[in-house]
Amino acid sequence: MNPDTMSLDATKLENLINNYLVPWGTRIFFALVIFVLGLWIARRLSRVVGRLLQRADVHGLLGDFLSKVVYWLGMVVVLFAVLDQLGVTMTSALAVLGAAGLAVGLALKDSLSNVAAGVMIIFFRLFDSGDFVEAGGVSGKVMEVNLFHTRLLTPDNREIVVPNSQIYSAPVTNYSANDTRRIDMVFGIAYEDDIGMAKKIISEILTADDRLLRDPVPVVAVSELADNSVNLVARPWVRAKDYWDARFDLIEQIKLAFDREGISIPYPQRDVHLHRVGAA
Repeated sequence: MNPDTMSLDATKLENLINNYLVPWGTRIFFALVIFVLGLWIARRLSRVVGRLLQRADVHGLLGDFLSKVVYWLGMVVVLFAVLDQLGVTMTSALAVLGAAGLAVGLALKDSLSNVAAGVMIIFFRLFDSGDFVEAGGVSGKVMEVNLFHTRLLTPDNREIVVPNSQIYSAPVTNYSANDTRRIDMVFGIAYEDDIGMAKKIISEILTADDRLLRDPVPVVAVSELADNSVNLVARPWVRAKDYWDARFDLIEQIKLAFDREGISIPYPQRDVHLHRVGAA
């Protein structure tokens, strides 16, 4: 091989290493260092903000949301720092991100509506983690609210994911918003039964239950003269956490007491009268 050719190839290789491999290798190395270090800082900063918001007694879902916002803002800063280290100018990066954001926004407009609904749910404090709600046609305990969906846990331990836009566009019932709830019960008795006795039985059972609140005073009254029964309503107040246990126990106790006192709970019935038609 010609010595001049060998010298030329060695010079090209040296120029390649000095002009491309070393500078780009250094840039990539420092870009990776910036990314890893920035990722760690963003996570730590998000956790610190979350703890500070928790100590300040900020609404649970709002605190989680703000912590996530801090994390993603930190990651955006890290991304720009990595691109700058790789030699990408900020003007070019912003132009590319703007075009990409427009394209993604047009393609994911339904998902963006979920994001907007999630922000509204969090900032207007429709509910908090742990609340039992009826939202989007589903009932369950709120486990988590993300930007795109809300996770609910049903009483039979099923996890249901509901899009935020479906929740925000429909009525939301929060059963955990207040500390107390009213139990509404209806008992039908026969027209022949003693209304006063039935009301006395219900009132005595309500008074004997320590879980029921004395203020407001429980209501026991005749609500309706129905087709097959005289309907009595019982409306005691109870702490929200005792609602279902108290309701189940009261219905059972009142039914057993009615049986002991001979007060019947009629079932729907119909009288049929037959008329004999004489032969023509």
